[in-house]
Amino acid sequence: MQRARTLGELKAAGYRPRTVKQELRSNLIHKLRAGENVFPGIIGYERTVVPQIQNAILSGHDFILLGLRGQAKTRLLRSLPALLDEAIPAIEGSPLNEDPLAPITSAARARIAAEGDALPIVWIEREERYREKLATPDVSIADLIGDVDPIRAATEKLALDDPRVIHYGIIPRTNRGIFAINELPDLQARIQVGLLNILEEGDIQIRGFPIRLPLDLALVFSANPEDYTNRGNIITPLRDRIASQVLTHYPRTLEESLRITSQEAWQDRGGDVEVLVPDYLRRAAEEVAFQARESEFVDQNSGVSARMTISLYESLISNAERRALGTDAKRVVARAGDLFGSIAAVTGKVELVYEGEREGQRNVALALIGKAIQAVFDEAVPNAKTARQEEGASELHPILTWFTGGVSVDVTDELSGAELVERLGAIDGLERLATRAFGDGEPEEQAAAMEFFLEGMHQNALLSRKELVGGRSYRDTFEEMVQSFNS
Repeated sequence: MQRARTLGELKAAGYRPRTVKQELRSNLIHKLRAGENVFPGIIGYERTVVPQIQNAILSGHDFILLGLRGQAKTRLLRSLPALLDEAIPAIEGSPLNEDPLAPITSAARARIAAEGDALPIVWIEREERYREKLATPDVSIADLIGDVDPIRAATEKLALDDPRVIHYGIIPRTNRGIFAINELPDLQARIQVGLLNILEEGDIQIRGFPIRLPLDLALVFSANPEDYTNRGNIITPLRDRIASQVLTHYPRTLEESLRITSQEAWQDRGGDVEVLVPDYLRRAAEEVAFQARESEFVDQNSGVSARMTISLYESLISNAERRALGTDAKRVVARAGDLFGSIAAVTGKVELVYEGEREGQRNVALALIGKAIQAVFDEAVPNAKTARQEEGASELHPILTWFTGGVSVDVTDELSGAELVERLGAIDGLERLATRAFGDGEPEEQAAAMEFFLEGMHQNALLSRKELVGGRSYRDTFEEMVQSFNS
């Protein structure tokens, strides 16, 4: 439709009003029939969350997304404007975006009566029709719904119960659009009652003055499932009137998680240094979140955000990049040491229970990274757990034998790939087994694979490890035990 500039042109164009929910439903039907991806960039929800959201939209429901932090709830809500029309007409100067053919205030109706078909029209783009608010305890009725403007009342000599003296809040100003509230239970109960009136009756009350405003809104919310209960901070009548409750979840497979991190993480730095992250190390970084979501030291009610692995992966790249800058290298391969050097991305994203606090944030983070490396290592070297029992029959036996007699090897982050290959290449069988498990390549890649292999053996209690400043020292487990007993 050509964009009309007056009410007369709008009528001539054959415009017919429809509600926001009708608009969402119609455009969703069109996209589904065309086979379009309704929520691009959302990974892992194709058969779980997305169908439920589509059902809610097709039903004309207001809905809430229930899930722990980092489950793409806000991103999903911010994707909804794509289901709106490209633009809609509104009465110029109306704070409530009123439809020229269906005004809701007496002031707008008076203008239409006075100006007729010459009434000027503006067009509102779809991006302007979505607004959101983070619920916090300090949010007031005035913020969301509105308040009386006493200065205007005095200036224009109007009574305080005259609708013309109202300064409307963000919800009425989103009329004919989508309004989202994140963390709904954090709103005070009296504010939730105001939302209840809008959902149930379509009216608002400001300072005791009831005002009938048939607002046209699609209300959507997000919340933590623990808070969104009868025992939590949500009032039961409001909970009852939100028609659909959609449960979100974390990625269910490592592959889904890898796709999310690959999509969201800042990898192409555009600098002089090329950073290569081997696939096994990418999987180990992703596995940290899965280990954290099963850890007894981590508060599972708080959750482990997908943003943790994104931050961890970015920090992993940065640690390798920093090593390359220090040695003036143009290309660098990330190693296990870079993963340990990125624990700040874990400690800042994981909330601990009491037992975890006693262990200490750093120790818990190191343990989670270690378990993640072990999980990836065990998949590539399935016989590692039985190496001690098999003795000479195990492929790992030459490596274990090399470390006997108090021999140790130091691995520091400052070593170049060639230096690390030379140092670790002296260990019998290590290069051959690491290459078979994690692939061949240039010296930098061989060095990374051998270091990862050693760390995997340590995580399986086949080697002992001592923390050094900027590195690690590996030695025989039994030798370490003997030394500890003698001391």
